[in-house]
Amino acid sequence: MRLSLYRHLLNRRHFIALPVLIAAAGNCAFAATAGGASPERTILVVGDSLSAEYGLKRGTGWVALLDEKLKTERPGVSVVNASISGDTTAGGRSRLSGLLNKHNPGYVIIELGGNDALRGLPLRLTQENLNFMTKAAQAAGAKVLLVGMQVPPNYGSEYAAQFANLFSVVAKTNQAGVVPFLLKGIADTADSTAMFQADRIHPKAEAHPTMLANVWPELKKLLK
Repeated sequence: MRLSLYRHLLNRRHFIALPVLIAAAGNCAFAATAGGASPERTILVVGDSLSAEYGLKRGTGWVALLDEKLKTERPGVSVVNASISGDTTAGGRSRLSGLLNKHNPGYVIIELGGNDALRGLPLRLTQENLNFMTKAAQAAGAKVLLVGMQVPPNYGSEYAAQFANLFSVVAKTNQAGVVPFLLKGIADTADSTAMFQADRIHPKAEAHPTMLANVWPELKKLLK
């Protein structure tokens, strides 16, 4: 992401750390039926505003696009979007058990961590929470895909590098899948602001196909 945009995000301090504006899975038109669904046919997405369609028309976010893609690529596989704007890894950790019990997913995509960094939470806690969530999902019989984020260079090159790397560390430790950077090709382009909404914080609908393109190759490896 260009430095000018990074500075803007730093000043705003709420890149994805927003109030809870989007309800979780139950309100999603593409949420799978709970309980009786076959585990191999249910993908649970636990994320923040980047996955909760913040500021977008319903059905245009990358998770909804994934659900549409699966109808062709993996007929019968459905998506439960349990993402909530402003969520942190601690928040995801606290509600994961209930989501696993309710939806019995065969696959869990964890897109959390950005708000941790932007709130200045210790990297150790973020890594511990992601590690806990990954292990819990695997213990419930699900395959896990971690979706990574990056922070502005204003945070310091060492901190930024450690944050970006922790997703791969957790994935390697638990033999899970990993997407290094959800906003690759969006936030790191020459004119990155063009791909963001008016708040210059959340990607436009036009950016979400690229976000899906970043996720799909790694998710495809996990799907049977």
